[in-house]
Amino acid sequence: MGKVRKRKETGKLYLDFFYQGLRLREQTALKDTPANRKKVEQLLARVEAKILLGDFDYAEFFPGSKNLRKLGLDGAAKSHTVPEPHTGSHQAPADTPLFSDFAAQWFEENKIQWRASHVRNVSSILDSSLIPAFGKKTVGEITKADILGFRAKLAKRKGRSATGVVSPKTINSHMTILRMVLDEAAERFDFETPYKNIKPLKLQKTHIEPFSLQEVQRIIDNVRPDYRNYYTVRFFTGMRTGEIDGLKWKNVDFAKREILVRETLINGETEYTKTDGSQREIPMFGQVYDALKTQYAATGHKSEYVFCNQLGQPLDHNNVTKRVWYPLLKALGLNKRRPYQTRHTAATLFLASGENPEWVARVLGHSSTEMLFKVYSRYVPNATRMDGSAFERLLGNTSPVTSRKEGSHETA
Repeated sequence: MGKVRKRKETGKLYLDFFYQGLRLREQTALKDTPANRKKVEQLLARVEAKILLGDFDYAEFFPGSKNLRKLGLDGAAKSHTVPEPHTGSHQAPADTPLFSDFAAQWFEENKIQWRASHVRNVSSILDSSLIPAFGKKTVGEITKADILGFRAKLAKRKGRSATGVVSPKTINSHMTILRMVLDEAAERFDFETPYKNIKPLKLQKTHIEPFSLQEVQRIIDNVRPDYRNYYTVRFFTGMRTGEIDGLKWKNVDFAKREILVRETLINGETEYTKTDGSQREIPMFGQVYDALKTQYAATGHKSEYVFCNQLGQPLDHNNVTKRVWYPLLKALGLNKRRPYQTRHTAATLFLASGENPEWVARVLGHSSTEMLFKVYSRYVPNATRMDGSAFERLLGNTSPVTSRKEGSHETA
């Protein structure tokens, strides 16, 4: 990490930084004042951003430097001073880095704190949308009109939503990354962010299509035998696709009759769950316990994953959806619905049976009941119990809850 320092003998500022394993210093003609120090710090930030990206041209930044010879670069040092940065009252575009450079630096600095899936998402947004739109502009010259114009164009792109164009949710995701980059640049380079008073687009209310309990039983009874346990667990736990596909036997506790949700499967690899709130324990209700016991006999000694293919690898959810799920719904005469509706079905069955919304929220991995009341409000008849007993009665099997309350635990 470089520093801006002051020469004792002259009182002038200089840059002190590392490049190609060498500690280098470049003198400026600026006296040490708060305004001048900020200008030199901005210059240093641009230098380090270029170095980080492997795109630093030393001669371009310091054309007369004696360090060019030390680095083995062509060109003699004509002067050992750096041209004075812009001194006008308003920051000129040249005083800030290109959006493409700063966005890449911002990405490198922040990705260490993100999940692998989020790293991929942010990288995709930068590469496919933000860099093409703003890459050649400096961060200091991007205007609010530029931002709104970008959003308007993005809204016309083809997408997978029902309207055939990019959904408001996707647009908001792109705009959030843009705002974060510009806000960080504004703070570092001391200019007013252009991303002001721009509100996210309103999202349409989520409409769910849960299955009835009778439809669930029809699906379970008619699905391929090798997927019967899989869909039983999906329907009666409300686990997300990545959570159930990434479920490992080490996180199935038969003794306590609990599924420990600790990981999620994304692009064939397991990683930390969607949020901290997604880390939870799900009770194994009667049919779930039986399904997992049966599944253990089939794959327990074959793979670390509960549900796997013939090679012991985790399931490819797109492949399962196309080969098993959609053909089954069509054969049963049921409306085509995404597999995620199994989660909505579990939520509605929990609530319709009379379970307390707070308990349901914990089982589903929600941080609060807000989502439940927003999406499932018409399925909430009361708010009294908090133990899963009502759902057990709905399924017609009370033994798991009874054994839990009496403290009698079965072992695997």
